[in-house]
Amino acid sequence: MKSDESTTDTASENYDQPVAYDAQGHPLYAHPPVAPAPTTLSQPAVEQVVHVVRSIDPIKQEVSDDVKKRHDRSSRLYPALNLSENEYVISAVRRHPIGLIVPIIVGVLLITIALTILSNYPAIVDVLKIEGNLAETSVIAIPLLVFSALVALGMFVVYYVYVNNRFYLTNESVIQEIQLSLFSQHEQTISLGNIEDVSYFQEGVLQQLINYGSIRLSTQGDENTYRFTYVSNPRQRIATLNNAVEAFKNGRPVED
Repeated sequence: MKSDESTTDTASENYDQPVAYDAQGHPLYAHPPVAPAPTTLSQPAVEQVVHVVRSIDPIKQEVSDDVKKRHDRSSRLYPALNLSENEYVISAVRRHPIGLIVPIIVGVLLITIALTILSNYPAIVDVLKIEGNLAETSVIAIPLLVFSALVALGMFVVYYVYVNNRFYLTNESVIQEIQLSLFSQHEQTISLGNIEDVSYFQEGVLQQLINYGSIRLSTQGDENTYRFTYVSNPRQRIATLNNAVEAFKNGRPVED
């Protein structure tokens, strides 16, 4: 019995030898099921990387004659703007003159007072009974003229800074030129596709009567807001800007 059992075990372990035959005489083998190779958690998954080849000379988009004419015209009118090949200015927004009234009135008033004192200084000397060197008109003339010149220079700086703050709407972006001082200027550009919200504000009776106000832009994923104050007819400006943003995002031509 022991010899038979060992023979059976040896035959069963040798899977290349048949263990029986069917009715037609074909051999039957006893092969165990093949288990899949175990996978370990430490083995990282193989990532597939797809390499995209970019053409060295991409196909250049055709520009219509109308777009090219508008681009050339905008480049002539606004040489300081960095416009792309197909970009042209739709609207150029400048500040309302109302913002210059107060500084101009104050400056003119100060210069008028200084020149009035200078022209009537002999009478003032008599009334106030001023004696000594201060009684001479030439002594007070230089300080008053210097004061007037400084006031006039200040008025020019205020005017220059005010009028050089500009807001441009193009068929691709919004460009804002910000003049902070006489020698400080920077430019910020916002793509029309990134603009999320556009609104305007008119506060007080004066802004309603003269029809000026402020416009505000906010962009996607950006906590900062962009403001432009003293805008003439802000309602119309916002309507034009909204139409441009909607057309740009929907792939339609941006019209004037």
